[in-house]
Amino acid sequence: MTAAEGKEKRDAGRRSALEILKNYSGPDVRIMEVCGTHTHEIFRLGIRKILPPSVKMISGPGCPVCVTPVNYIDEALMLAGEHGCTICTFGDLVRVPGTSSSLQKQRGAGAKVKVVYAPSDAVEYAAAHPGEQVVFLSVGFETTTPSVCLAVKDAMERGVENFSVLTANKTMPGAYEAMKDSTDLFLYPGHVHAIIGTGICEQLAERGVSGICAGFTAPELVTALAVGVTRFERGEPFFVNCYPRVVKAEGQPAAVRLVAEMMEPCDSEWRGIGEIPLSGMKLREKYASYDARVRFSLPKVTGRVNPACRCGEVLQGKCLPSDCPVFGKGCTPEHPVGACMVSGEGACSAFYLYGG
Repeated sequence: MTAAEGKEKRDAGRRSALEILKNYSGPDVRIMEVCGTHTHEIFRLGIRKILPPSVKMISGPGCPVCVTPVNYIDEALMLAGEHGCTICTFGDLVRVPGTSSSLQKQRGAGAKVKVVYAPSDAVEYAAAHPGEQVVFLSVGFETTTPSVCLAVKDAMERGVENFSVLTANKTMPGAYEAMKDSTDLFLYPGHVHAIIGTGICEQLAERGVSGICAGFTAPELVTALAVGVTRFERGEPFFVNCYPRVVKAEGQPAAVRLVAEMMEPCDSEWRGIGEIPLSGMKLREKYASYDARVRFSLPKVTGRVNPACRCGEVLQGKCLPSDCPVFGKGCTPEHPVGACMVSGEGACSAFYLYGG
């Protein structure tokens, strides 16, 4: 087959998948795109516009910044303020509101807040600035947790003792369990399952929870959704991996082993959802000296969410961002009230950017 013939075949398959979606006439189906990148890509590509009314897309809790609770931001503010730590973080977290402030505001008041692109950058900064206590804000799912473990291991091996992490790492299986009654069909995040494999998806299908694993390009998303509605119409629970070039049944065993060696499950709070047992990850006792909560003896913090913000309900699929009274008014990407408007993967920012 020539390259031109291959392209023609792929284009024909995409047209066929589009026709399946546009002409779907089966029972009403709610599809929860767990991944925030899926939410944005489905909007950006115009896929929502071709779906019939019987196919309803729901944005779920798949944005790590969005599901990180207010009390975590308050802990970070405490480390920057009371303990004088240098906070290293990914960009989105800087603007997420805490109970009464944000890292952006605290930086404006003199706190040291540095945006980095990888946990290893924070280790390098700590090594170059031995007089500062450097804390990396470790927020993410299974996709990014291995890189945090590597950073801690590197700091330990190099004797970088002024580096620690404030963990808010979460695992997706608990969220699937918590959200399974809010959807008929999960659009599983491809990046997560590239790490952990498809075992949990298959187990959920055996228990009546359907899902499809999808990539991020237009053909991959359209194909996955077409497969999803076609299989849903049959009326039997299922799981289909529509991202086989990246997601394998076994995942990435080396990454899974690394995380298991260095971290252990713990109960974790998800914004809007509440505490999900054993859905978080924290450093094991062997590495506890690199745990910022242990190093600085942080007290338990209870944050307060802005009552005008409905971010929690958006993350549960209970309302659309446009249903929130401050959406697009008091809450915009430039002046966010809630995390879902801050994050580049947030549902509110997608609705704002592309029109909900």
